[in-house]
Amino acid sequence: MPIQPTYPGVYIQEIPSGVRTITGVSTSITAFIGSAKRGPVNEPITINSYGDFERIFGGLWLNSTLGYAVRDFYLNGGASAIIVRLVHEAKKASLNANGLQLEAAGEGNWGNSLRVRIDYDVPADNRPDQNDLFNLTILDEAAGQIESFRNVAVKADHPRRVDIVLLNESKLVRVSGNLPEAKPGAHQNPDQSNQLWKDNATNTKAENGSDGTALGVEDFVGEGKEAAKQGLYALEKADLFNLLCIPPYKDDKNIDYNSLVDAAATYCQKRRAFFIIDPPTKWTNKDAAKNGINSDIGSPTSYAAVFFPRLKQPNPLRKNATEEFAPCGAIAGIFARTDVQRGVWKAPAGTEATLVGVPELSVPLTDPENGELNPLGINCLRTLPAFGRVIWGSRTRKGDDRLTDEWKYIPVRRLALFLEESLYRGTQWVVFEPNDEPLWAQIRLNLGAFMHTLFRQGAFQGQKPEDAYFVKCDKETTTQNDINLGIVNIVVGFAPLKPAEFVIISIQQIAGQIAV
Repeated sequence: MPIQPTYPGVYIQEIPSGVRTITGVSTSITAFIGSAKRGPVNEPITINSYGDFERIFGGLWLNSTLGYAVRDFYLNGGASAIIVRLVHEAKKASLNANGLQLEAAGEGNWGNSLRVRIDYDVPADNRPDQNDLFNLTILDEAAGQIESFRNVAVKADHPRRVDIVLLNESKLVRVSGNLPEAKPGAHQNPDQSNQLWKDNATNTKAENGSDGTALGVEDFVGEGKEAAKQGLYALEKADLFNLLCIPPYKDDKNIDYNSLVDAAATYCQKRRAFFIIDPPTKWTNKDAAKNGINSDIGSPTSYAAVFFPRLKQPNPLRKNATEEFAPCGAIAGIFARTDVQRGVWKAPAGTEATLVGVPELSVPLTDPENGELNPLGINCLRTLPAFGRVIWGSRTRKGDDRLTDEWKYIPVRRLALFLEESLYRGTQWVVFEPNDEPLWAQIRLNLGAFMHTLFRQGAFQGQKPEDAYFVKCDKETTTQNDINLGIVNIVVGFAPLKPAEFVIISIQQIAGQIAV
């Protein structure tokens, strides 16, 4: 800070360098939205492993493909995911624990496995509130999980009021309705012939929990969902996500997938994210995909890509019988793996993009069939000798050759999204700074350093920095009228790398020398 000299001598002060390092954002945080066995509803929950998904959301479930997609995501290299659980007409299990009305923490049939026990085994230390205290123990029989809350009370002014304690500490139950005026009665102790939780007289069992019915489009993007931050728009509560997966049900005939895809792609555009579209179940062959590309999966957009066909995998819940599953989770995992190994500018396709845990594809495709689908913007999954199942396409929904779109390729679009989000977050310090040349010079310095780092990592075309990118912020981009309006204009350009889709090798015989 500036020094006010008051005495003769030497003063030391530190001068800010003006360097504000821009850090690149994550590129592969994947949001999954769908139905799960248990867990919070309409809340984005961050997980870092499939074990987290099993613990919070119950793991694989026959009624939904969400768990299988999350499993494939982690099998194929995914790291961080955001899960949004949705339900349709589901109910919470309820318990009447000797006058204390409780309910499961979330909707679903899982809550019917809850048991609650109340006892009065509190410290006998002659405290004034000793007669108000009781202990509450909750068992989740299905998960083998026990929660214990000691010395709680129902009095409104008590520091360990039971409804507040459960709200803050319990993952299993909540108080339903008003608290009783008197503390709930204690359960019996088991006799010698019965175990504690096996004797119904020693605890209260939950009932009336329901999983509801299959999700519809209205559960994702219905009226009022965006304002309430529910369904797809529950992701408004999440700071950042880069990829979006909505694994469809195995029977998706009753879902208007077109309107859902369009809404999801539009939301991804708003959040600078990318939507991985699953092929409809009716795409059972090459011709179905070719004929349905313009009618079954929404409008063309550079913020989404479709992959075909579906995956054939063993289902552990059906004694490993082979079934078809949506590929979005495995695709997102390969996106994440490629980003770490090569960078977001590398197409997540090719012989390195192998599908782990996928023994078979629902539709085997040949080179000529691939050649029919690729120009339409359909990214094919192929089985190649020695390499196994791989991603063999990297086009957005704008990848149809007839559209001649500049956002034709997935890595170009995702690199742009990475730059936009990183620069957006890395320039917040500029707001309210004096709008003149010193500020413009700092902007050029910091944004230029960020872009140069990417250039050195191989993110752009060009052998020299001036061929690969530019950052412009001066009196030409920001006029006096802009300054009067409080605007500073920054122009950033980059030369993206395009994937080598077609490798053409020309072979020619060399004629022998003719003696003269």
